[in-house]
Amino acid sequence: MGVRGLDKGERAALVINECQNNMVNHEFAGNAGLAGEIQRRDVIANIAALATACREAGVLVVHSTIVPRRDGVGTIANSLLLGSLVKKGTVVEGSPGAEIHPELTPDERDFVLTRVHGLSPFHNTELEPVLRSWGATTVMITGVSTNVGVPGACLEAVNRGFTVVVPEDCTAGAWQEAHEFQVTHTLPLLATVTSSADVIEVLGSRSAA
Repeated sequence: MGVRGLDKGERAALVINECQNNMVNHEFAGNAGLAGEIQRRDVIANIAALATACREAGVLVVHSTIVPRRDGVGTIANSLLLGSLVKKGTVVEGSPGAEIHPELTPDERDFVLTRVHGLSPFHNTELEPVLRSWGATTVMITGVSTNVGVPGACLEAVNRGFTVVVPEDCTAGAWQEAHEFQVTHTLPLLATVTSSADVIEVLGSRSAA
C-alpha cells in the first residue's frame, strides 16, 4: 500500500512532538485528559514501533520538546497554553516531567531539539535546517496534541515547502471528540493522514528493495 508523500521514494524524517512525561505519561499528574487518551489508544507503543522502523530504514528521527528555564526567562505567557505551562512549572529544565517518555528515549542516531517558548517544533529551533541538511522533503508528524501542536506543526511544515504525513495512531488529543474532528476535517487539508502500520509497510518495502 502506498502512502502519499512516501510513495515515490521521497526522503523523509520523523518528528516526535512533545512526548514528555508531564504531557503524555499517565504516571505523572500533568495532563490527565491527554495522558489518558495516549494510554487508551496505545500511542507511545505505536510511536516507538514507527521510530524503530524509521531508524532501520535510515529515516532521521527528531524529538521536539519544550523545556522552559527554571527562572522563566524566554517563556512568555502570551496564550492560555503557555500561561498554564509557566504557572504549573512541571516541565522546567531538570524536572522529571520535562524528560522524554522512557519508552521513547532517543537513540544515539536521533536528533533532539528543545525550545523554551512557542507552540510548534519549528518555532525558534533548528528543525528546518536539520531537515534541509538531511535532504528531507517529507515530514512525518507524531506526538501531541491534535488540538494544537500537531496541526500547528503541519501548517508550519507546509508553509516551508515540506510534504506532511500524519500517522494518526501516533497522535492524540486532550479528548476523543477533539482528536476525531481534527483528523477527519482539519489535518487532511494539510497532510496525508494514515496509520503507522501503512508507513512501516512502505519503509519495509524500501529496505527490502
